[in-house]
Amino acid sequence: MNKEPELNRQMLANFLGSIQQYTVRYAVIFFLLLVTAVYGFVLFKITSYSSSQPNDSDVASQAKAFSVPHIPTSAIDQMQSLQDHSVSVRALFDAARNNPFQE
Repeated sequence: MNKEPELNRQMLANFLGSIQQYTVRYAVIFFLLLVTAVYGFVLFKITSYSSSQPNDSDVASQAKAFSVPHIPTSAIDQMQSLQDHSVSVRALFDAARNNPFQE
């Protein structure tokens, strides 16, 4: 006769009580392990994101988003003719080339 142990409330209460004592005794260690695991995971994700390189499609889409400024050739011709014909404008251009941040 193979007699199977029956589960009753007393056995379950004893088992849960022993688990509770075990977890209360080592609660600080479990908490520190959990915090260490979370910090390790966050550190791993940060290093993986900081070392990743963009793919070519991202670079191409960002390059298309920024347009190169375009100056009409008529405006360039007009500024060059003003510089050639006026001494004060020529001096203004020379001063701007030498120190562009001075007003």
